[in-house]
Amino acid sequence: MDANSLLTFHPAPRKPSYTPPPGAVDAHCHVFGPGDVFPYAPQRKYTPGDAPKEALFALRDFLGFERNVIVQATCHGHDNRAMVDALMASNGLARGVASVAPSVTETELHALHEAGVRGVRFNFVKRLVDATPKEFYRGIAERIARLGWHIVVYFEAPDLEELTPFLSGLPTTVVVDHMGRPDIAKGAGHPDFQRFVALMADNPHIWSKVSCPERLSVEGSATNYADVVPFARTLVDRFTDRVLWGTDWPHPNMTTHMPDDGALVDVIPHIATDAAKQRALLVDNPMRLYWS
Repeated sequence: MDANSLLTFHPAPRKPSYTPPPGAVDAHCHVFGPGDVFPYAPQRKYTPGDAPKEALFALRDFLGFERNVIVQATCHGHDNRAMVDALMASNGLARGVASVAPSVTETELHALHEAGVRGVRFNFVKRLVDATPKEFYRGIAERIARLGWHIVVYFEAPDLEELTPFLSGLPTTVVVDHMGRPDIAKGAGHPDFQRFVALMADNPHIWSKVSCPERLSVEGSATNYADVVPFARTLVDRFTDRVLWGTDWPHPNMTTHMPDDGALVDVIPHIATDAAKQRALLVDNPMRLYWS
């Protein structure tokens, strides 16, 4: 995709009406570049605009969060330097999720751990990455489990049935990005989404991020992403101790619109409907997974 067709992050998000609880964590965000310092991967499927750590940390403070979990995005491939640079500059207020190849050495893994990395990401979204054998991932999973890390997986709803045996058999905590990208038009009661609910019910080691309504919604921001709320609320209500939330800033690979991050924060009380659930979602769960 041509870089000129992609949007850059919102230049002036509004202040949210909702105030996150003390210690709140934005548990899914990214840093990109700057490209002249941390070049983008030659094999990338898209080229983003730069989104440096300084902009991320300023947004964190503006939105009322205290910590970040910075997830390696596909545009940087297995070169985690931009993410690690942000971790090192965070004064302990950020943790990372890396992307690694089977050739990664134990020395490199331990260096990532010291920098604050606590997980690896496996991407199964076919439009973003080339097909990769499951054995590629299983070997990495076994190695990072020994470090106490977890696995973040990104896939789309049609691929869930084929991936279920693989996800169920992974040897450590698994966090699914964006509720497995359900088809919102089908409704939360549809068998497709209920298959994802069953996956979590049957596998206590599987968590979910209840994030990215801007990617999933059919109705869009005009209704405050109301059509996504039943999906996320179902997971928060049923699996309160296994859900995370994040902005997904700077919203990579968006081509239709660029969301207002303040508006995204204001969705939180609609999906986590009381203070206890909000604290679990924003503080207790990410702190347990990333800082314990």
